[in-house]
Amino acid sequence: MPFPTPRAAFLEGLKNGAPFVIVVAPFALLFGVLATEAGLNVAEVMGFSVLVIAGAAQFTALQLMSEQAPTVIILVSALAVNLRMAMYSASLVPFVGSAPMWQRVLMSYLMFDQNYALSITRFETDHELTVPQRVAYYFGAVSLVAPLWYVLTYAGAVVGQRIPEQFALDFAVPVTFLALIAPALRTVAHLGAALVSVVFGLLLAGVPYNLGLLIAASAAILTGAEIERRMTRGLA
Repeated sequence: MPFPTPRAAFLEGLKNGAPFVIVVAPFALLFGVLATEAGLNVAEVMGFSVLVIAGAAQFTALQLMSEQAPTVIILVSALAVNLRMAMYSASLVPFVGSAPMWQRVLMSYLMFDQNYALSITRFETDHELTVPQRVAYYFGAVSLVAPLWYVLTYAGAVVGQRIPEQFALDFAVPVTFLALIAPALRTVAHLGAALVSVVFGLLLAGVPYNLGLLIAASAAILTGAEIERRMTRGLA
């Protein structure tokens, strides 16, 4: 059912996006803590979160930075992790492509997995929504998540500076990735990609500059895509 006004759409998005605060809050706090553990000061941590604003990519870059990987490897790895955002953006074009440029730019900046999932589901099921209503719903869904990411990143950075060296939390980065990845393993393609990434990651662990990570990720993406293609063709 379409919303009567863009304001109503915004409030609905706000309500639907509110539960994701529980998911985003601990990761923002943890990133701030771990970034200071890795040697970044508060200004650098905040610059990281404000400019990049992409949890998985930030944790990836942080892990590689802690391993003293070359800058180009860090950048390429973080970009590879965040390539899904390009696919998200492409899927939104039919629904909000005619919105003003400044709105589309802001939407691309404030794109999280959570508000994207809410928005694309609503847009695909309610074709009577106007473009302003869609844009308003999208911004409503992210209006709590984004500010919280900034605030709790800062809180984590401040807290992290006060943690004694003997209580370092370096181990938390791989644990965080497990928590991020595990809920996403929902299909055969996901499981196949995960298995290939683990096998290749272990086999290529000795490759210099963590290039084994990129090779493993590429192999996993190809595996997942091929499984998805074969399953789709089998159902056709």
